[in-house]
Amino acid sequence: MLNQTSKLSKLYLFVMFVILYLPIMYLIIFSFNAGGDMSEFTGFTLDHYVSVISDKRLLTFIINTFLVALLSALLATVIGTMGALTIHQMRGSRQQSTLLNLNNILMVTPDVMIGAIFLILFSSLLPLQLGFWTVLSAHVAFSIPIVVLMVLPRLYEMNPNLVTAAQDLGASDWQILSKVVLPSIGQGIISAFFMAFTYSLDDFAVTFFVTGNGFSTISVEVYSRVRRGISLEINALSTLMFLVSLSLALGYYYLQRSEARRKGMRGGQR
Repeated sequence: MLNQTSKLSKLYLFVMFVILYLPIMYLIIFSFNAGGDMSEFTGFTLDHYVSVISDKRLLTFIINTFLVALLSALLATVIGTMGALTIHQMRGSRQQSTLLNLNNILMVTPDVMIGAIFLILFSSLLPLQLGFWTVLSAHVAFSIPIVVLMVLPRLYEMNPNLVTAAQDLGASDWQILSKVVLPSIGQGIISAFFMAFTYSLDDFAVTFFVTGNGFSTISVEVYSRVRRGISLEINALSTLMFLVSLSLALGYYYLQRSEARRKGMRGGQR
């Protein structure tokens, strides 16, 4: 019975991976198509990648995308880590439960709703010109809950005796934070940064609402180009972005793996 269940699970996973990755592979293959459409593969070429690299407008949007993703991930990681530390200090209190619930609500709120809320905020309540700063602010805002949820478990896993020992030795609050707490949750902070960076890099719905004044990101630009007709340059660009996302995912995986190994070594030494 267990073997049959295991086989069905593996078959289910295989089918799901085929459904998810077959369109991606189809897109990647036709990014090398010498023809002008995706109806028939007529020959191998790198012209579409050359077109992407030589398109200055597109390169500007790519730079914008990575700039926003990097800055928003950095800011969200700092703010989210501080938020996680604050929530952790409230352990067992009603305020902690309230803050966690509010954080979780932001995680499950649809991106379209978040984008509409920020559009109302920036255009009516805070009359700001839509552009780089509004996009950056929105990306920081929706990345903070992700950071909190990824850093908080590391704080719970941290040995509280380390903090107590540092206090007994006369360490100041800053020394405890910088020498004990942050090194203990360092892997969680790095993982949170990677996740926030990935979310910002791939975001379309929120960015679509708050961008303007000539500033745009690659997701919004791809959407506008696809509406005018599918071009194999989009295939080439999507392939490059997929490779970047895959690299980030692999980096996150190896960070998790190295941390698991370290924990295993510490457990073996004990």
